[in-house]
Amino acid sequence: MLMTTLDAFLEQYPSFRSTQILDDLRLREYGRLDRGHHVYLDYTGGGLYAELQVRQHMAMLMDDVVVYGNPHSSNPTSQTSTEMDESARHYVLKYFNASPDEYCAIFTANASGALKLVGEAYPFERHSHYLLTFDNHNSVNGIREFARAKDATVTYIPVNLPDMRVEEDLDPYFDLAGPGPATGRNLFAYPAQSNFTGVQHPLDWIDRAQAKGWDVLLDAAAFAPTSHLDLSRWHPDFVALSFYKMFGYPTGVGCLIARREALAKLRRPWFAGGTITVASVQGDKYYFAEGEAAFEDGTLNYLNLPAVEIGLKHLESIGIETIHERVRCLTGWLIENLFAMRHSTGHRLVRLYGPPSIDRRGGTVTVNFYDQNDRAIDHRQIEKLANAANISLRTGCFCNPGGGEIALGLSGAELSQCFRKPEYESRFTVDDFRICIDGKSTGAVRMSVGLVTNFTDVERFLEFARGLIK
Repeated sequence: MLMTTLDAFLEQYPSFRSTQILDDLRLREYGRLDRGHHVYLDYTGGGLYAELQVRQHMAMLMDDVVVYGNPHSSNPTSQTSTEMDESARHYVLKYFNASPDEYCAIFTANASGALKLVGEAYPFERHSHYLLTFDNHNSVNGIREFARAKDATVTYIPVNLPDMRVEEDLDPYFDLAGPGPATGRNLFAYPAQSNFTGVQHPLDWIDRAQAKGWDVLLDAAAFAPTSHLDLSRWHPDFVALSFYKMFGYPTGVGCLIARREALAKLRRPWFAGGTITVASVQGDKYYFAEGEAAFEDGTLNYLNLPAVEIGLKHLESIGIETIHERVRCLTGWLIENLFAMRHSTGHRLVRLYGPPSIDRRGGTVTVNFYDQNDRAIDHRQIEKLANAANISLRTGCFCNPGGGEIALGLSGAELSQCFRKPEYESRFTVDDFRICIDGKSTGAVRMSVGLVTNFTDVERFLEFARGLIK
């Protein structure tokens, strides 16, 4: 009897069978994927929601005896909203095993909003350091502008080709904090998982950095959807999250999980409704509220916060380890098969940016495609062809310029030259950038598997890729 492709996959990844619950769940709660013949490979961009999440949330909102009001009051409808929102806050901490005595959960619009809260309020000063890896989302890179505005030093840690990992001995960088006037005012930021390559950077950097006097900001937006972040084992000072990346619904709600001790260091540059106990116009003074309340500007997205708890319970009902194992198996198969594809000339179809194995990596796979003469195919053309095949993937540099610059071979010298040109003083478009770097690639193609990706999705994409072989 001939072995099918599925048989070969299961022989190589027998543990995939243990994730059968996700195939059943897809049929029951994500049926729109198959009804619409979609191949969704953009989980790093955004997760997908189960229909039950929406049904449960709508049932709450449509309860015929309950009315929800703005929570900034003590009236009955306000108290109802407050109770629901505080339940969601408690559940976020519970999900990540974060002790309420050590941590608090601050709701934001998204992970970027959480990162900005830290950046704008961190007590940078002249002798402070902001340390971060090349491999970071732009919302982490952007904190450097707050640091520089206060005369702090910004230092980037490079990533190394071909795996796009960082040298794991970071002590020379951590020693930069050293004893001095800025002791306790140095911030180290990195992603638990790269949104460019899928590399999972070591969580033990957290303890090692803190032992050298750094506060640690962990971007967990790409990590949390398919891996367990246990805040009883790891104790970063700040963690940024977006819930839609974890379970699709609701959008517009993120979170900063902050150690109370570290939160007390922050000094907000303004105050807003909801963040103060008392403010006076004539008295010209204000007093911040305590804890998370001082960082939640204006009125919370209070009707959507209960949907966060619903989404977290949905993930718990499946089990994050089950999700992680499915992603591990499908990612391995995707990488192995893509990497094996060659043109008739012998040239590889793709160049992979990141680890070629499933060791210490997530479900994000980033490549560029090459023709039979080993010339890069424009990533925008690949996206156009994928769109026609109803395959949702993502192209560009994914708001991670440091990772993209290393992967695509763009040097600091040529980039600096671009930004110094007088014609780009006030305006610099992507097309200008392409011209300036003399036609080098400005992006890549990213596929990411997630919660309800199945074997058929991956095979349909591989068939699409085979169609590019000449």
